[in-house]
Amino acid sequence: MVTYPAALDLPHALVETVTMLIALRDGDHRCKLRPSGRAMAALVYLRQHLTLAQIAAGFRISLGTAHAYVRQVVALLARRAPGLTAALRGRGDTVKPAHVLVDGTLAECDRVGDGRADYSGKHRRHGVNLQVVTDPTGKILWVSRALPDRTHDLTAARRHRVITTCIRLGVPVLADLGYAGAGGTFAVPRRRRPRRELTTAERSLNRAHARLRYPVERGITRLKTWKILRRARCSPNWLTQATRAIVTLENYR
Repeated sequence: MVTYPAALDLPHALVETVTMLIALRDGDHRCKLRPSGRAMAALVYLRQHLTLAQIAAGFRISLGTAHAYVRQVVALLARRAPGLTAALRGRGDTVKPAHVLVDGTLAECDRVGDGRADYSGKHRRHGVNLQVVTDPTGKILWVSRALPDRTHDLTAARRHRVITTCIRLGVPVLADLGYAGAGGTFAVPRRRRPRRELTTAERSLNRAHARLRYPVERGITRLKTWKILRRARCSPNWLTQATRAIVTLENYR
């Protein structure tokens, strides 16, 4: 196998932060790769979604060692991802958002449990449903665990307790028509009734809603720059861990 150097489109400060987290956890524990090397191996896996064999060859380690390092670092980052309540309340230097944006997205996955449940007729491919919560600018605050992609967005939001949590904390939410019927603090566009057109006021309201809601698409696009979410070669359970790790990394950027 031929190996070659490559660039990673992430800030150096992010690599240093992950390196510090690994060093603080492991101390002087001797490994085949230094903390910076283990950080790079995990970041390459999440960002570029190279195979473990490619990572092992690039870092000159065995396949088993590459698997262990990637799993350890991803699990370390996943544990630092905020829960939904903490994300909505704001923490540290993060101010509680005036309102949040919610949308669902597909993360393709080639290993599925129930083939029928994981196949999306809408997207015409296998994958999982992820619920994404962003602030009004599109910054990612929280991402749910993976559910089969056939799960409707409203059902997923209920299952993850997004609706009840937003009601309890009094956080207004802007969402699309996939969340019609959520009630509570959820605001969705006006739906056109059968054989009736929307009024001028309703069309104006929908345009204003769309202008406020579009940054969530920017947040989802940013999430998908981590290529593991485009065509994951792993189980949905492990994809949940990887997604939580990505949320942690996005909060550090």
